[in-house]
Amino acid sequence: MKHFLTFTKTYWAVILFVMIGLATYGCSDSVSISEQTVEVPLSSLTVTPGTIQPAFSSNTTTYTVDAPTGAATVTVVATPKSSTTLVTIDGTISTQRSIPLGPPGSIKIIPIVLESQNGLTSTYTVTVTRLLSGDNNLSALSVKVNNATQPLIPGFDANTLGYTVDVQTSVASVTIAATKSDPNAAMLIGSTTIPAGTNPGQASITLGSPGTTTPVTIEVTAPNGSKKTYTLSIKRLAGDTNLSALSIAPHSLNPGFTANTVSYVVDVAHDIASVTVSATKSDPNAVMQVHSVTVPAGTALGQDTITLNGAGLDTTVSVVVTAQNGVDSKPYTITVHRAAPSSNNNLDTLTVTPGSMNPIFAPSITDYTADVATNDNSVTVTATLQDANATMLINGQGTSSGQPREITPLQPQGENTLITIVVRAQNETERAYTVTVRRPLPSSDDKLRALSAVLGTLDPPFDANLSAYTVINIPPGEPTVMVTATKSDVNAVMSIGSEIVPAGTETGQVPVPVGINATVTIVVTAQNGVDSETYTVTVP
Repeated sequence: MKHFLTFTKTYWAVILFVMIGLATYGCSDSVSISEQTVEVPLSSLTVTPGTIQPAFSSNTTTYTVDAPTGAATVTVVATPKSSTTLVTIDGTISTQRSIPLGPPGSIKIIPIVLESQNGLTSTYTVTVTRLLSGDNNLSALSVKVNNATQPLIPGFDANTLGYTVDVQTSVASVTIAATKSDPNAAMLIGSTTIPAGTNPGQASITLGSPGTTTPVTIEVTAPNGSKKTYTLSIKRLAGDTNLSALSIAPHSLNPGFTANTVSYVVDVAHDIASVTVSATKSDPNAVMQVHSVTVPAGTALGQDTITLNGAGLDTTVSVVVTAQNGVDSKPYTITVHRAAPSSNNNLDTLTVTPGSMNPIFAPSITDYTADVATNDNSVTVTATLQDANATMLINGQGTSSGQPREITPLQPQGENTLITIVVRAQNETERAYTVTVRRPLPSSDDKLRALSAVLGTLDPPFDANLSAYTVINIPPGEPTVMVTATKSDVNAVMSIGSEIVPAGTETGQVPVPVGINATVTIVVTAQNGVDSETYTVTVP
């Protein structure tokens, strides 16, 4: 019987061991192996502000909490499962207690001890880490020149990271002052380090040359290592007031443009009513006024069309360049001389063909005569103007300078034809030139100017008023004598023997045989067709 009881105890011991093993390892939703059954458990545990890690479980006794940087205390609330359990939080009996924390970055270990009425105890531990600050903001930012604060564009805001600042041309350096939102952050202004605990910080920054932009970065590193970078673009304004180009259409500047020459003159004709002025800034960031047109910064070229004052009057055109710094400026001026209308109503040349003019042409002489032949029924007048801007009428017809103008028909023979050339100057004043073309009556000249016999001598010697001649002194043996006659008026018609010498041909000749007492008759009929004269030459 004793043996049976011993066996029974052993048997139950084995069964109990197996059951414990199954309870520990055989259930998939049991607590982790690090957990153990707490004899005096909590039913809940909270730490505020913060969240305990891992999530609360009665059988988990070790927790961590990350408290915010700004939390100087945390409140621990520990509720036991049994209301009779005595709870001590960090040495003080209480189920709720405010626990002071150290500075950011410090760690506070808070023990929570539970004691049951029968003397059993359990201990929970909460490790609270007060987080380092992540504040990498600035609370203030300024740029100063000789203690004078320069405006930021846009105005400062902790969440705005980029700014521009404009300073005058003469400013070679600025002082940047920056205040950290968290004094315990570190800061770098350009290359100047501002350590934690120093607030505000400042640095002197040397600027580039006028017209350039100097970038400056301000890097704020929070105590927890997070960084934020602010950027300042500091523009040192240019003082450039020059033009790089200046022109006026449709004419040219006098003298030719140079940036350092500020006064110019332009001469335009009287009929030019407007000009267009174009100007280019040397620095596009300057502001320019071209007469009435404003050319803003960022635009290099500007132009304006200017209506000129009346003919004979001057018009002044101004171009003013104001430098980027807003202080320096330079005026350029163009004086436009608009010519008065010309009073030149002279001819430069005048010819009449055919014909001969008298007197010889001179611009100051206005009256002329031109003699033409009886048979001329037209003349061509060619006149040129001294002033190309003048106009001209020849016998009422508009005629260009140098353009030949035919006048036809002329008045009948024996009458004069009047030609009028009117020159009108730009100023509307006129001058009239006249040419009186004299066309004579047909000639009544029916005489010879010369009469001769080759290889003989006339007897009597030739005289236009003698009509009968004999050839003497003919060398012996000559078979013929050549008789030659020349008209006094080339426009007459002449017959010499059987030969006809027409108008326009001056001389005729005919051979006359010797030894038969032959006579050759020469008849000259005047241009008028009425008068005539007969000459005879006898060859013995």
